[in-house]
Amino acid sequence: MATWFITGATRGLGAEIARHALKAGHDVAVGARNVDALPDDLRDAERCHPVTLDVTDQAQVDRAVAQVVDRFATIDVLVNNAGRLLVGALEEVTDAEARSLFDVNVFGLINVTRAVLPTMRAAGGGKIVHIGSRAGFEGEPGASLYSASKFAVAGLSEALAVELGPFGIQSMVVEPGAFRTDLLDASSRSVAEARLAAYDGTPAHLVRDGIDAFNHAQPGDPVKGAALIVEVTDGEALPSHLLVGGDAYERLEAKNAMVAAHIAPWRSRSLATAHGD
Repeated sequence: MATWFITGATRGLGAEIARHALKAGHDVAVGARNVDALPDDLRDAERCHPVTLDVTDQAQVDRAVAQVVDRFATIDVLVNNAGRLLVGALEEVTDAEARSLFDVNVFGLINVTRAVLPTMRAAGGGKIVHIGSRAGFEGEPGASLYSASKFAVAGLSEALAVELGPFGIQSMVVEPGAFRTDLLDASSRSVAEARLAAYDGTPAHLVRDGIDAFNHAQPGDPVKGAALIVEVTDGEALPSHLLVGGDAYERLEAKNAMVAAHIAPWRSRSLATAHGD
């Protein structure tokens, strides 16, 4: 039995991960901006402890972590699940909109991780699971800022795996494909207020205009996805990356093939830049 702390646990993957962790016999703390919005089965579960948590508020983060440690004495697994989506071509997105997204997806994740690390170091181990996205290894048109935030999550997770290794702390980034969660709902996504007609008919606006039709029609089952995430996390050693969903594998294979094709013609010239002459 371990103690799990899951951010953004009101619904979607966060709620399903909490359910599967409880089913596996773990103690679970669930963070939510509004604990009253948590599903009844999580709020009422004997081994589940709700905490009020806005990941962009450092004082609230510190208070939530202290409450979890006070209740369960430790935090063995941190699942950084809280996140939002921002849709719009880069040229349409304001600085305020971009910063608001990064405050949740990147700096919020950093805030919670930094607050949990002293407890894990004192315990001599722990696991940190960052919920990224397939958009974290392949830039998505019409969601370029979201992709940038998830690329940041992947890079942070890779660095932490090495940085925290001496303390027995593992780090993994989960990169799901499209799952039937509420990420595309109006409550979880923002759309750039500006709309430039110049992008009509381009990939950016095809994504922007087609998002409602795709909502809740995604191929991935969040219950099965969460079950896999808990199964992998319960293993002895975390992989550095965990892809979830057939579309994630398809897009990574396409990305790798594209990168290989683009860099191959320049290999000899690139290697030659190290020569003194």
